[in-house]
Amino acid sequence: MKSLHDTTTLHNGVKMPWFGLGVYKVQEGEEALQSVKSAIKAGYRSIDTAALYENEDSVGQAIKESGVPREELFITTKVWNSDQRNDSVLEAFETSLVKLGLDYVDLYLVHWPVKGKYKQTWKVLEKLYKDGRIRAIGVSNFNINHLEDLMSVAEIKPMVNQVELHPLLAQSELRNFCKKQEIQIEAWAPLGQGRLLEHPVLKEIAASHNKSTAQVILRWDLQNEIVTIPKSVKESRIIENANIFDFVLRESDMEKINALNENNRYGADPDNFNF
Repeated sequence: MKSLHDTTTLHNGVKMPWFGLGVYKVQEGEEALQSVKSAIKAGYRSIDTAALYENEDSVGQAIKESGVPREELFITTKVWNSDQRNDSVLEAFETSLVKLGLDYVDLYLVHWPVKGKYKQTWKVLEKLYKDGRIRAIGVSNFNINHLEDLMSVAEIKPMVNQVELHPLLAQSELRNFCKKQEIQIEAWAPLGQGRLLEHPVLKEIAASHNKSTAQVILRWDLQNEIVTIPKSVKESRIIENANIFDFVLRESDMEKINALNENNRYGADPDNFNF
């Protein structure tokens, strides 16, 4: 992994960048437009959005204005829970596509494992994939039990599982399971929603490399073969976050960071959510 353009190969052969921009809680309009444009200008090629984020319009506009050929970009969006419950997954996908102004998306995810619905939702994603509307399909916030349940009926195995993952929630068991199943793990909230930036152990490691704490965490992701999508709306931070290809964490650094795990979630528990 030597640049922002480096990719992992999903089990269907599609190449996905290891590093991208997340836009959760980035406001629709100028904020989302400028953050995505700044990221693409800085060399990012992967942008992760969702119907829930309500900024697909601005993401699409930024893609259009970037001047970068569509085939060089990797765009992810997700189907929200209410559309699973209302059996309107296909309509939700079409709406996302129109908002993004795209003919296809590179990765479409089931946003949460809505009980009694996600297997039905997956069948719709499988059809969209077979029809060539989506280059890869996957899930988000699925634990091992959800993945096993889904794969018991799936014709096509998920290519990606995007979950909350950071040094205080290392998800080792889930990562090992996904690796065995050839499901690429991807981290949302890789910086613990900013809560980890002042962690003393991480700060100490960062100082030894003359890097920021965020850069150390994101480098830890890459060295653990975790796709990572940090969010920022500041151009300077967007550039800084991606400046992680000129150093390598030592084995002792990796061990110290691995030891920080507390199974500490900042987001909802996939086994117990009510939205």
